[in-house]
Amino acid sequence: MASETMKEGKERYKSGVLPYKKMGYWEPDYKVKDTDVLAMFRITPQPGMDPEEVAAAVAGESSTATWTVVWTDRLTACEMYRAKAYRCDPVPNTGEGTKTEAQYFAYIAYELDLFEGGSIANLTASIIGNVFGMKAVKALRLEDMRIPVAYLKTFQGPATGVIVERERLDKFGRPLLGATTKPKLGLSGRNYGRVVYEALKGGLDFMKDDENINSQPFMHWRDRFLYCMEAVNKASAATGEVKGHYLNVTAGTMEEMYKRAEFAKSLGSVIIMIDLVIGYTAIQSMAIWARQNDMILHLHRAGNSTYSRQKNHGMSFRVICKWMRMAGVDHIHAGTVVGKLEGDPLMIRGYYDTLLDIHTPINLEKGLFFEQEWASLNKCMPVASGGIHAGQMHQLLTYLGDDVVLQFGGGTIGHPQGIQAGAVANRTALEVMVLARNEGRDIWNEGPQILQDAAKWCAPLKAGLDTWKDVSFNYESTDTPDFVPSATTSV
Repeated sequence: MASETMKEGKERYKSGVLPYKKMGYWEPDYKVKDTDVLAMFRITPQPGMDPEEVAAAVAGESSTATWTVVWTDRLTACEMYRAKAYRCDPVPNTGEGTKTEAQYFAYIAYELDLFEGGSIANLTASIIGNVFGMKAVKALRLEDMRIPVAYLKTFQGPATGVIVERERLDKFGRPLLGATTKPKLGLSGRNYGRVVYEALKGGLDFMKDDENINSQPFMHWRDRFLYCMEAVNKASAATGEVKGHYLNVTAGTMEEMYKRAEFAKSLGSVIIMIDLVIGYTAIQSMAIWARQNDMILHLHRAGNSTYSRQKNHGMSFRVICKWMRMAGVDHIHAGTVVGKLEGDPLMIRGYYDTLLDIHTPINLEKGLFFEQEWASLNKCMPVASGGIHAGQMHQLLTYLGDDVVLQFGGGTIGHPQGIQAGAVANRTALEVMVLARNEGRDIWNEGPQILQDAAKWCAPLKAGLDTWKDVSFNYESTDTPDFVPSATTSV
């Protein structure tokens, strides 16, 4: 036995190039440990490539390997530090015509010691660092991850969380209502504030900046903050409700973001906003600031579709949801199912489960490939926005539930009777639908009639339904389930 081990060692460390499988990165008998970080990649091998070799290459290049044998492996506990590809399954053909080449699901286990605690940047530097540029793969997509409890405990999680947010806002038993100020660019500070006041006065809980309003020549950030908080305070006084406006503190440097966040706090704002494009380290830094300053932190997912939309390459948005819940944001845009933005119902439900569940079971039909224990990390509030309106309220409530912020931008500000009337229409539609649901009515089938009945005594709702009744965005989603839903599957 000893001689065989020495022989294998000599072969393994002989100078030159070895297949990744022979370097120790393919281990089909590997027993997954509770402390392992697990990743599942969709791989499209180059023609003629062995899928198991490609899976081993992904494992190697995302952990310790390079293109040739290096003797310095022997200065480490190399058998432990090598990631192990332990499973490689053909992707099932769902008959939708989305898969033109052979694809495989490759499962890879990483030793916990490979990662720095509490650092999304370090985690991602390994998992998505170099592997997407490897020539051995024609396309590669990170579909899902399992984060062990031992690693989760090194992250703070959402600064506020759903439960405390509802307590601060004094809003229970229903989705929250919001809207994005439109047009998102070009308004003066005073006119921007007028939009915010009208919408909040009409019944919305939140108004928000959009992803690309920062501090442009037509309206510098300080003016916007002042006018928006004046609007928030006046609307709160007029309605007796806690109101908020997502003040976007995104800027070119961390120093400037902290400066803007501190000013928002000094004005009494309950919430600030950042964009995904600021990067993982900046997001974590702002989450720490938000926790220290009792501030709700909203994350706009600006830029995510550049790498999450295509089914064969990039990464699934469910992974972004996991990382952002770990990083510590309180809100994240997570899709609407209905509306103008990308979203298959089952995939969207998988995102919401990832953000809200305390334990996420495997559910292949929702794209959840791993069981995930959330280890007491706070829940992250999903935000639904993009082409939705009051006439879809029964669908939104059925698909998305109560723990969600429903944001009607054009569906508020585009109302024919004005912004405040648009907000009244949305609030009325929400309240009559929640009441009907709580009374046990079948809102999915009865929803349109429930809205029509309410429109008889609510003129703004009637005008909204008449305006947008035929608006829909019925395009086929590009990210659909790989496993056919069973008859009992529900979103």
